[in-house]
Amino acid sequence: MSTRRIATEAGTSTMAVYTHFGSMSGLVKEIVHEGFGRLQKNFEHIRWTDDPVADLALFGRAYRHTAVTNPHLYAVMFGGLSLAGFELTEDDRQYGRFTLVRVVEGAARSIAAGRFTVTDEALAAHHMWLGTHGLVTLEIGDYLIAPCDADRCFETQLVGLMVGQGDDVGSATESVRRSAERFPEEILAAAPDGDRSIGEPAPSRGR
Repeated sequence: MSTRRIATEAGTSTMAVYTHFGSMSGLVKEIVHEGFGRLQKNFEHIRWTDDPVADLALFGRAYRHTAVTNPHLYAVMFGGLSLAGFELTEDDRQYGRFTLVRVVEGAARSIAAGRFTVTDEALAAHHMWLGTHGLVTLEIGDYLIAPCDADRCFETQLVGLMVGQGDDVGSATESVRRSAERFPEEILAAAPDGDRSIGEPAPSRGR
């Protein structure tokens, strides 16, 4: 990524880029904040219900949807795109970590309801993040193909993540199914137009 290329793609001059963002580092910071801002907005659409595991699974769906509909933002957010020598700061990363707050709350609710047997809600939330992030990274790179395509891997992974925290298979499977039913209304329909203009349109199952 370079100032000249960005200016060319935007149909403007390199001076305009510096005028608006101050530097390439300033531009990178804005890109990172925009990406995590979109993720946060999708998380905010999730309602708390009497099925905390379904709520938590919906965060996984929101994360996947945000990533696959914004692959270029996603690459910058996590340092996967060449930034021409510019690196994310600790403040940039901390801004991203704040989006995990509601996921931690969802894990705590699952523990309080007796669905999870683990006792560390922050660690449970990080397991969700680690698992989902890894899957969408492979999905964006087009590595997941039949018979282990992205949809199949994602649905079974959600169940496995919940069981790994102590839920039983039957209950976890039902909660994941409920989260899929909620996805079109709570995430897909509420997504801003920007989340639909970048990348492939998301199928209703929870991408």
